[in-house]
Amino acid sequence: MNTTQHIPQNPGLVKAWISAFRPRTLPLAFSCIGMGGFMAAAYDAFDATVVFLCVLTTLFLQILSNLANDYGDSIHGADSVHREGPKRAVQAGHIKAEHMKKGMAVFSLLSLVTGLLLLWVAFGAEGIYLFLIFLALGLASIWAAINYTAGSNPYGYAGLGDVFVFIFFGLVGVLGTFFLQTRELEPLVILPAMVCGFFSMAVLNVNNIRDINSDVLAGKRSIPVRLGPKRARIYHIILLVCGVASAFAYVLLHFYSVWQFLFVLALPLLISNGVNVWRKQTSAELDPYLKQMAITTMLFVLLFGIGQVL
Repeated sequence: MNTTQHIPQNPGLVKAWISAFRPRTLPLAFSCIGMGGFMAAAYDAFDATVVFLCVLTTLFLQILSNLANDYGDSIHGADSVHREGPKRAVQAGHIKAEHMKKGMAVFSLLSLVTGLLLLWVAFGAEGIYLFLIFLALGLASIWAAINYTAGSNPYGYAGLGDVFVFIFFGLVGVLGTFFLQTRELEPLVILPAMVCGFFSMAVLNVNNIRDINSDVLAGKRSIPVRLGPKRARIYHIILLVCGVASAFAYVLLHFYSVWQFLFVLALPLLISNGVNVWRKQTSAELDPYLKQMAITTMLFVLLFGIGQVL
């Protein structure tokens, strides 16, 4: 996802790389896998080893995406002197572009290795066909992480980032984690997957609203660029409402305990995010609500998941 992390002036090399990883975006990686883990537990099929390997693989993919965003937006011009958001590593000269490409190669390899180990643990030699199907999904995830902004024809510049975020941080992340443990596809689980997808889109939308002016200059046709600032904020509210509605829909269709509504405790944070994204206008004012939305997503998933297994 195309989200940013503040990089201090003249950081050491280790700090520059850690900042380039953008730690505040990583809760999204934990959220979609956590949701899949909780849902498998609710169906009495939780596998800690599978979930751990899912988390590790998704974490590497998220870092890969962040490094690719840093590199891609720098070479394509979105990170320029006109950019209002925090400086990025390549843009600020803290990490050379060729070194960033090597970092992307390292995390591509790490995600591939842990992904292969995950599939072997989940399916073994007997499940070769499932192994190959999920391997194709894994390779597609690596492609998507890199080509959001770093490809020769980056789909993020065409405004397709939201679609890919919904697919990979929602449907693939949650349903894939669930299936790797249960070997089943439960149709209703698509609703919790949609929760993660909509909220992940909301995180990306905050980022893109914040960067709307520099994206216009760079020719990056994100959803906020296409919609304009006011309608992009309306779109943000719609994403939050759709995420919450998906959670309510699952519980109402699969109700067995009042504890399933535990996630309502996170609603004030979602309301706060929506109100502040609507009201705040400058890049500096909007930036904190990117991190807040990512953390709120993780908290929402935690409360929702606990409610399903109690």
